Amino acid sequence: MQKKFLMEINKVKDIQFNKKKTLKIFGNITHLERPVVMGIVNVNDDSFYEGSRSNCTSVNLNHIENMVSEGAAIIDIGAASTRPGAELITFQEEKERLNELLVRLRIAYPRLILSLDTYNSNTAKWAVEVHNINIINDISMGLFDDQMFSTVAKLKVPYVLMHNRGIPSEMNQKAQYHHLMKEVLSEISEKAYHLREMGLSDMIIDPGFGFAKNITQNYELLKQLEFFHLFGHPLMIGISRKSMVYKLLESNASESLNGSSILHTIALMKGADILRVHDVKEAMECIKICEQMEQ
Repeated sequence: MQKKFLMEINKVKDIQFNKKKTLKIFGNITHLERPVVMGIVNVNDDSFYEGSRSNCTSVNLNHIENMVSEGAAIIDIGAASTRPGAELITFQEEKERLNELLVRLRIAYPRLILSLDTYNSNTAKWAVEVHNINIINDISMGLFDDQMFSTVAKLKVPYVLMHNRGIPSEMNQKAQYHHLMKEVLSEISEKAYHLREMGLSDMIIDPGFGFAKNITQNYELLKQLEFFHLFGHPLMIGISRKSMVYKLLESNASESLNGSSILHTIALMKGADILRVHDVKEAMECIKICEQMEQ
């Protein structure tokens, strides 16, 4: 593992000043010359933030319409809760929760970029082939389903490679590191190596804030976020309303918008390309302010 890590780091050092800013979407090249917002939709009643979750198709469609009008370039839809302690669900359960929404969504927005938050390879294959899903966002980096990497490689869709160490019910016990940055970068590098070997180069890197990391570790990752540019792929940040915000501020998820906006601003100033958020309008404002500062 260490040897492959060193090989990957040496490889990406050569391209770190020419970071990949494109994704292949709808068969065309989509440029990420400026940061974009990915809006979160949870089709379940168990995700940690109440404002993002609903089992009602009409409610979710209205929510998506609002996020698109506020500037979301990507909508990320998930049927399974991935909060700490959540139980894994099956492909059949995901399909039943998602199908009606995806059918109606593709009718209403045939060219909207859709990401699917799933750790099941069967769900990924079904969603891409039946509903033209554009991105697979897997919180497990292939750990929950050993067919996920080969599946996305065959599908040829961008894949969010997010750092994680265990299933949601166990992840809090996995936050044990001797050297946080070295181990996180090495573990992502190992998976990126396997994906490239399978022929998939269209990746989005996600440090995995809140997944097998405690509050202190989350802030250490954010402080050293620049290291993730070594991979040469777009960098996605999922911080919105997470416990690293509200536990630090001694509040709760519903009261953590201000803290989330602060962290989004820091992430943008450190080169984040995609903000995965519950609150699109406020995230777009963060982008606008940061772009003004760079002029």
